[in-house]
Amino acid sequence: MNEVSNLVKADKIIRWGMTFSFVLLLLQAILLGVFFLQLPPIVPLFNQLPWGDARLGAKYEIFLPLVITTVFFLFNYFLLRKLYVSMPLVSRILGITTLLSALLSLIFVIRTLQLII
Repeated sequence: MNEVSNLVKADKIIRWGMTFSFVLLLLQAILLGVFFLQLPPIVPLFNQLPWGDARLGAKYEIFLPLVITTVFFLFNYFLLRKLYVSMPLVSRILGITTLLSALLSLIFVIRTLQLII
């Protein structure tokens, strides 16, 4: 198992993808922690739903993108470590996909905070 860890750490695409994903998730958590008390009790989160009350969520639901992306990050990290020896390309794609999902989640949270505050 230690050999797989060394191989994954040596792969630049996976290392940078997972590192930047972790940094983006950390930045998102810090932003939410700083601005959470300034948020109103109802937050517009579900923008794909029809106009009205269906688009609104409770204040604590602003953490949903962070939680979902963190679960996705952890799942992909363990999956890419398991698959790296047999399928390195799939592992690299998982690393890049994780980075993109963390980036899009951060953009969503920033835009939502800009809209509200």
